[in-house]
Amino acid sequence: MLLGIAAAQEASPADFNSTKSSSAAMIPEIPAPVALPRMAPELALQVYHGRAVIQSAQLAGYSAETVIRAELPETSQRGEFELQRHFSAPRSLEFTAVRYTGDGFVKSNVITRLLQSEVEHVKQDDESQTAISKENYKFSYKGSSELNDRLVHVYQLKPKKKRAGLFKGRIYLDAYTGSIVRAEGGVVKSPSFFVKKVEFVQDYADTGEFTFPIHIHSEALARVIGRTVVDIYQHNYKPVTAHVETARVINPTVIPSK
Repeated sequence: MLLGIAAAQEASPADFNSTKSSSAAMIPEIPAPVALPRMAPELALQVYHGRAVIQSAQLAGYSAETVIRAELPETSQRGEFELQRHFSAPRSLEFTAVRYTGDGFVKSNVITRLLQSEVEHVKQDDESQTAISKENYKFSYKGSSELNDRLVHVYQLKPKKKRAGLFKGRIYLDAYTGSIVRAEGGVVKSPSFFVKKVEFVQDYADTGEFTFPIHIHSEALARVIGRTVVDIYQHNYKPVTAHVETARVINPTVIPSK
């Protein structure tokens, strides 16, 4: 060992540099992360449509935590409802109440009616009739922009028919992934006789291979209660893919009786 140390001390700088070089050559290089290329507007829109079709086919269901905050500015009434949301494709949506604080009038006349309307919409609606698709909308490219620190392509949407569930406004697609980041506008047909106008802004986020709404801000003019402001926050999504759901049906867990 001492001889080895002495030999190392007597080695020339050239010998030392040679040793360093040979040692460095033995360390594999780690490739730098590959940045996704920026998509052309037409490609981003095509990728978005493709992602939507795949999600519709593969999403068997999900659970999420939901918080709904509603306010009636004219009467200064408000309420907040925390719930668990459970969706099973294609037409089952359930809510489990966790906590409510606020005015009872807001709970029964705004939030509860909103939840009932959404459940009925999922139960009765044909998803293809309200999807953001080329079958339902005309798309016009309006340029690129920055949104929540993301580069997005902006498209103006004009519905081809005046149908409940469709809107006139804009969508924002991530310029590198094609994921929808935001949709905003006004509904073209009121969902109820008592509601005269509805405008909204809805933000989305990716959870694994799926994209879900995480926040929607809406303002409506109602014939009886006046202006209604609603914010819906959704987080902690737990999606279930179709192949996992199929596996559960094909290979159910059997607990032997005692």
